[in-house]
Amino acid sequence: MGSGKQRWRISFHRSSSSPPSNLLLLKKQLPSAPVEFLCPISGSIMADPVIVSSGHTFERNSVHACVSLSYNPTLHDGAAADFSTVIPNLALKSTILNWCRHHNLDPPKPIDFYSAEKIVRQIAPELPAINRSELTRTPSEVSVTSSEDSVTPRHGSNTPLPLTTRPSCYSSSSSSCEIEIPSSILSEEEEELFVKLKSSQIHEIEEALISLRKLTRTREETRVRLCTPRLLSAMKSLITSRYSTLQVNAAAALVNLSLEKHNKVKIVRSGIVPPLIDVLRGGFSESQDHAAGALFSLSLDDQNKTAIGVLGALPPLLHALRSDSERTRHDSALALYHLSLVQSNRVKMIKLGAVQTLLGMVKSGHMLSRVMLIMCNLAASVEGRAAMLDAGAVECFLRLLSQGEFDSAATRESCVAAIYGLSCGGLRFKGLAKEAGAEEVLNNLEKTGSEHLKEKVKMVLEVLREKHEEEEEINWEELLSLDDDDDGSSRSRTRVS
Repeated sequence: MGSGKQRWRISFHRSSSSPPSNLLLLKKQLPSAPVEFLCPISGSIMADPVIVSSGHTFERNSVHACVSLSYNPTLHDGAAADFSTVIPNLALKSTILNWCRHHNLDPPKPIDFYSAEKIVRQIAPELPAINRSELTRTPSEVSVTSSEDSVTPRHGSNTPLPLTTRPSCYSSSSSSCEIEIPSSILSEEEEELFVKLKSSQIHEIEEALISLRKLTRTREETRVRLCTPRLLSAMKSLITSRYSTLQVNAAAALVNLSLEKHNKVKIVRSGIVPPLIDVLRGGFSESQDHAAGALFSLSLDDQNKTAIGVLGALPPLLHALRSDSERTRHDSALALYHLSLVQSNRVKMIKLGAVQTLLGMVKSGHMLSRVMLIMCNLAASVEGRAAMLDAGAVECFLRLLSQGEFDSAATRESCVAAIYGLSCGGLRFKGLAKEAGAEEVLNNLEKTGSEHLKEKVKMVLEVLREKHEEEEEINWEELLSLDDDDDGSSRSRTRVS
C-alpha cells in the first residue's frame, strides 16, 4: 500500500495550491479514510486499484485516462510516472472493502473512463484537444495493399507488411458522411442499448445488437463513445450465445468497436478474449470470421500481444489457417503475424508445431505472402531458427527463390528476409545452405533484384563466405547426416553447432 508520505502529489498548474474540491468534500464526508485509499487523480476511494510500473497505486480508469492523453502526473520528487505496466492491487482492494464494511459504508464505485479523462483535462489544462483527425478517417482511405499503416517488427526487419488496420470481415455499406449523433444523445443511446442487451427477451437483445452493429459500422467517434465497460460486459456472454443471430451480431459489433486504437486495450481487459477464442474454436461459421477479425484487430496494439497469447488464442488461430472460410484464414494469419512479434508468443507457436504447419503451407503455395511474414518473425528467435533448420526451411526457401514463383516482389523479399534470419544459425545454416546450392541462387538474385533485396542477399552471401577456424575441422557430410544411433536429428545437430 505504501504510506501517506509516498503518495503522489499532482501538479495542477494553477496559481492556487489548494487541493481539488472533490478531494476536500470526500475528506469532510469520510474524515477517517486513510489517504492511501484515495486515487491521486480522482480524489475518490479506489474501487479498482492498480499498481503501475513506478510502484504507486491509482484507480484503473485514472491510469487509462492518463495513458490515452499521454499525461504523466508529477511526483513530489519530480520523477515521471511510468504506466507501462498495470497490475491489480488486490491487497489494497481487499483492505478498502474491509474498511468500508467496518464503517458500514457501501463499497466504492469505480469511476468511468470519460469522467476520469475529464478530471485529467481539468488538472492539466495544457493538454491538447482531442485529435479529431484520428476519429474521422473513413474506411475508403484504407487499402488492403497499403503499407503506410503497417507496424514495424521489433527485431528490426524491413520486411514489407500487410494491411494492419481493418479485418477482412469488416465491411461498410454506407458512407461515413452520415449525420453524427450529438454527444448528449449518446449517453441515452448507451443506456437504451444496455437495458435491451440485459433483457430476457431474445428479440430485444437481437434488436440491440443489430443497432449497435449499425451505429459502430462507420462512425468512428461513436465507436469510441459506445465502447463502455457496461456494454462490453453485456456483450461478453452474448458472443457465445447458442442463438446464431445473437452470436454473429455480437461478434460483428465487437469487431467494429475494436477498430479504434482507443478501444483495443479496454476490450482485452474487459475479459472478452476467452469468449472470442471459444467462438473461433467452435462457433457458427460467420461468427468465426468475426472472431478471427477481432483477434487480429486487437493484436495490433502492443499492450495486447502478450495477453492474447497467454489467454490461449494461438492454438485456435493456427488451426483456423485451414478453415474453409477465406476471411477466417486471412485474419487468423494476420493475427499470428502480429502476435509473433513478441518473443513469448514465438516460443509458444514453435512448441505448438507452427513451423511444420507453416512450412507445409509454403510448399503448397497457400497464403504464401502472409505465411512468409510469420516465418520471418519466427526466424528472428533462436528457438525458431532451430526448428526451421531441422524442418528443412533452408532448402524449401532456396527452391522457391530458384523457381521464382512468387505472387509479388514483396513475397520474394520476405523469403530472402527469412533466409537472412536463418543465417544467424551459424555453421548449421552454412552446411544446409551449401548443400542446397545457396550461392548460385543468391548470386542470380543479386544481379536481378531490387536494391533492398540485393542488400539482404549480400549479407547472406557474406555469412556463407565467411571463414571460421572450426570450419576446417568439420566434416560437412557428417554434420548433415542423421546419426543412426541417435533418437532424433535435432539433438545431434545441436551438439555439432
